[in-house]
Amino acid sequence: MIFAAGLGTRLRPLTDNMPKAMVPVDGTPMLQRVIENLKAHGFHDIIVNVHHFGEQIIDFLAQNNNFGLNITVSDERDLLLDTGGGIKAVRHMLDDGEPFLVHNADILTTLDLTAMYKHHCQSNADATLLVKSRKTERYLLFDNGNRLQGWINKKTGETRPDGFDIKAHEFQEFAFGGVHIISPSIFDSLENYSKEPKFSITPFYIDKCKELNIQGYNPDGYEWFDIGKPETLTLATEYFRQQKK
Repeated sequence: MIFAAGLGTRLRPLTDNMPKAMVPVDGTPMLQRVIENLKAHGFHDIIVNVHHFGEQIIDFLAQNNNFGLNITVSDERDLLLDTGGGIKAVRHMLDDGEPFLVHNADILTTLDLTAMYKHHCQSNADATLLVKSRKTERYLLFDNGNRLQGWINKKTGETRPDGFDIKAHEFQEFAFGGVHIISPSIFDSLENYSKEPKFSITPFYIDKCKELNIQGYNPDGYEWFDIGKPETLTLATEYFRQQKK
């Protein structure tokens, strides 16, 4: 599943007239780059959710014959569901007993997605999150076995989930990398997590980390760009331009 429904507020004015997922990176829409990367790693059945200027994405996929893949659109134009609500809304398409990959449209990476998927399948994890050591205000906290234990906002000192004691152990601090592999075992907890249709998946992971096995995946040797910001969009554009030389 590709999250392509975001408003792209950090990329304005580029997103004043187009969805964030259609913003070009060295001439190629970021959504196309993610789709082609997934295809190269053997993923052929893809769900793309849409909201902001969603018709542009629907038309783009049709014009490109879905890039030779089985692509289904989850239409959120009437109500943006956020990441957790977006996954919950397509449970009927994902709950087939097999783990599925979720990828933000504004994340471009050279990560071996096949290896990450295999790693998840060989583990007992309910979800495996790509994580990175990078400077941020908010960190996911993992034990030495890479299992998620909690979260902290370094600026405010706030921690989650309720009752979490950050002084109990030394934890590894990582930032979420916008790619995750999820097993259908999460769906019952996800179904009952929020009374509202719109909710984020990250707080769900944090609040449910004691009952669900949420693992961090932190490999070396790959490129990663969060292109939802102008400065990193520029960096990614230059990187892909150099790759063509």
